[in-house]
Amino acid sequence: MAEFPSKVSTRTSSPAQGAEASVSALRPDLGFVRSRLGALMLLQLVLGLLVWALIADTPYHLYPAYGWVMFVAVFLWLVTIVLFILYLFQLHMKLYMVPWPLVLMIFNISATVLYITAFIACSAAVDLTSLRGTRPYNQRAAASFFACLVMIAYGVSAFFSYQAWRGVGSNAATSQMAGGYA
Repeated sequence: MAEFPSKVSTRTSSPAQGAEASVSALRPDLGFVRSRLGALMLLQLVLGLLVWALIADTPYHLYPAYGWVMFVAVFLWLVTIVLFILYLFQLHMKLYMVPWPLVLMIFNISATVLYITAFIACSAAVDLTSLRGTRPYNQRAAASFFACLVMIAYGVSAFFSYQAWRGVGSNAATSQMAGGYA
């Protein structure tokens, strides 16, 4: 049998050192916020918030069309917040087994299609559910306008996500250095 060595060197660390490492790893990446993807996500968050806040301030529960608009707006707003946080804190880099360009492309295409249906439903229901010139009419018309804008924002994101997925305009070195976003 092998003999146990007489001297063994050990290293210990305190829990405070481990906590510092995990806190410093969660620093926000401000370069992401200045990127196309980050700016579009912020735009989607602001416009999506406007859509569902304007509809939520009216008696939307009386009309099924606005229930659909609320579902689309709130659901996509929450998913966009999650993706924004993942990219802002570079958590997508820790989950390397997930094909993030493909995930973003599928999400943005799906969000565009869902917002197309929400925009059509919201726009078609404005005249049917409100009297012209009243506060609910103005809020629903504004929600339709912002739904159109957020639909366009998701469409532009889908285009850029498709380009990122296909690798158009970049090489492996620049995509690694940019953190996966342009």
